[in-house]
Amino acid sequence: MDESVPVTVVDGDEETTLSVAEGRVLRDALQEAGFDVYGAVSRQANCGGRGLCGTCGVRLADPPAPEPEQWHDAAAERWGYPRLSCQIQVTEPLTVELVEKVVWGQLLPD
Repeated sequence: MDESVPVTVVDGDEETTLSVAEGRVLRDALQEAGFDVYGAVSRQANCGGRGLCGTCGVRLADPPAPEPEQWHDAAAERWGYPRLSCQIQVTEPLTVELVEKVVWGQLLPD
């Protein structure tokens, strides 16, 4: 039997907890649950989860946040950008904040 891991998704004022199979890619789990990790344009034109386009960004609450294994995620962690949901395997409980995208994968300024 597969183990499941709780993933709490914060979408604006809404908070939902998902039960995600351990080892599942976060992007896929979020999309399957009906959450949109892309902006209006990148919803149609993206790299399909290969970590190339940088448009499926989410913020992870600390602690814990899995160590980045991909170059974009390492830079994102260092400079405070959102992490790519397509590059995160769910192996431990997470809290994920969906971020608003304006154009492509861009974020609104703080």
